[in-house]
Amino acid sequence: MKSSWCAEIASKAYIDTIKAIKQGHLHESGGVSELFSAMAAGYKAQLIVEAWARGSDVDTSVGLAIASRHNSGRHVCVVPDERSRLEYVDATRQAAGMEPEVVVGEAEEVMGALPGVDFMLVDCRRKDFAKLVRSAKVSSRGAVLVCKGTSSLIRGNQGFRWRGVLGSGTRVVRSVYLPVGKGVEIAQVRTGGGLESVNGSRWIKHVDRETGEEHVFRR
Repeated sequence: MKSSWCAEIASKAYIDTIKAIKQGHLHESGGVSELFSAMAAGYKAQLIVEAWARGSDVDTSVGLAIASRHNSGRHVCVVPDERSRLEYVDATRQAAGMEPEVVVGEAEEVMGALPGVDFMLVDCRRKDFAKLVRSAKVSSRGAVLVCKGTSSLIRGNQGFRWRGVLGSGTRVVRSVYLPVGKGVEIAQVRTGGGLESVNGSRWIKHVDRETGEEHVFRR
């Protein structure tokens, strides 16, 4: 994303999420929920989209809601059906007294109605997780995409690949895998193919032939 990182906001969201999880007696996430909250807040995300899977904890949702408040932004949870919506709303109300914004529907439909995504977190236990990521309309300044539970996708020598889930025209600037929880893949992405010049500096683009990921460096 082109916006600068704000460590102060990230720290506040991190601490507030820890407090909320303790007060709500939520599931211990090993710091993952706090991390996501700090990331979304620090990147000043205005539209945070979460794709929740039935049966999951809501500690991550609490963290993202806290991040959105620090940014004066919007946190939207996407679920596939009414049953999921009722379960999610009930869980978040009991855990943190939240009144979440929830959107119900098919992946392409709901994501098509949410333009300008700055931060998106998808639970890979959802069968439609790839469609959700592929259908995301990334904001003009780019976005941070997070897929959690990716270890469950590994079969033999095949694992998670961003090129297999990103939509046409969306490219990876940088990515990282974190061996926390059940595996987390994080990518900073942007749309379009042009590279910018800043103060006469030159951008160099390298595409990893194995993963399809694009790495951009400035000299």
